[in-house]
Amino acid sequence: MIERLGAPLIRHHLKSFPAVGIVGPRQCGKTTLAKAMGAEYFDLEQEDERVRLDLMWSGLIKGKTLTVLDEAQTWPAIFPRLRGAIDQRRSVNGRFLILGSVSPVLMTQVSEALTGRIAQIELAPLTATEVPPAKLEQLWRGGGFPEPFLKKTTYPAWQQSYLSLLAKRDLPLWGLPAAPAITSRLFKMLAAVHGGQQNASELGAALGLSHPTIQSYLDFLEGAFLIRRLPPYFKNLTKRLVKTPKIYWRDSGLLHSLLGLSAKAPITSQPWIGESWEGWVIEQILSTRHARGQQTDAWYFRTSDGLECDLVLECNGKRELIEIKLTTAPAMADLTKLRKIRDLIGADRLVLLTRSETTHTTGDTWMTDLPGYLEATKTMR
Repeated sequence: MIERLGAPLIRHHLKSFPAVGIVGPRQCGKTTLAKAMGAEYFDLEQEDERVRLDLMWSGLIKGKTLTVLDEAQTWPAIFPRLRGAIDQRRSVNGRFLILGSVSPVLMTQVSEALTGRIAQIELAPLTATEVPPAKLEQLWRGGGFPEPFLKKTTYPAWQQSYLSLLAKRDLPLWGLPAAPAITSRLFKMLAAVHGGQQNASELGAALGLSHPTIQSYLDFLEGAFLIRRLPPYFKNLTKRLVKTPKIYWRDSGLLHSLLGLSAKAPITSQPWIGESWEGWVIEQILSTRHARGQQTDAWYFRTSDGLECDLVLECNGKRELIEIKLTTAPAMADLTKLRKIRDLIGADRLVLLTRSETTHTTGDTWMTDLPGYLEATKTMR
């Protein structure tokens, strides 16, 4: 079994809170990780499991066994009971692991019932720090969901089935009001604009939906960990800046299946390869930082006259500017651009992140590849 990067953070929070919530997309490994912690497991999507939990409830809340409640958002009635059980023994930590496939924003039961009683952890699919270096290309091409990654032969059938089930069953069950056909069309449209700026009006016009409706659908897809909307950086600058978020599919395998990449087609010949690489690298950086407990704010930067930077990060009062290039031969012009942006917004570090095997991660100007960057920032807090 692959040792998940977020496991130490989960164990740390179990020592400090009565409950820990692990949220993330379906099939990202939440259940496998929770079961590995030696807990009593209940799948709350199954009626017989709800009955079993009800019969065992009195003994569980009095004992010391860690209890895992999987897909908890499907049974809202459990949350008031959890609150009561926690408050009866408020000084006892590490009692419940609550797993969900939607974010706390959508899991209103968590925010209403368990405020102050639960720590929230997001578990992403497999990241670059969790697989051997020789498999990074496979991770980028097919995505990080453990089942297809470990089987290696199921792309793109697994990804297509996953997206179909989300559109037809899971997203409607969780509350998305769109018809499955509309959701599937929206998936493809979002893949086509991956790495570009959000234009809800254009998306709505193509689907025959209003701007507010599209915005609400995007909110939902973001809350289900399918897309990431990277906001623009525009803090107190006199220079005219772009103020529209960028949209990325979080899993590259899902993106590639929507873009029609076949199992044998070379990814290097695809017209969208640059946008795919940029989004994948951004996701690796942000998911890895989150799993390590590095609280990080992220933006992109772009002025109206085209001066831009792929990623602006702030962690513990330190600011980084990161330019992502799908090349093994970085250009001095890219560093010049980063320095211009540093003059505008300030930065403690400039990073030119490429596929070059030559890395430099000392001082305030780095030139490195993704593994080198993730290793160099491992102990950052």
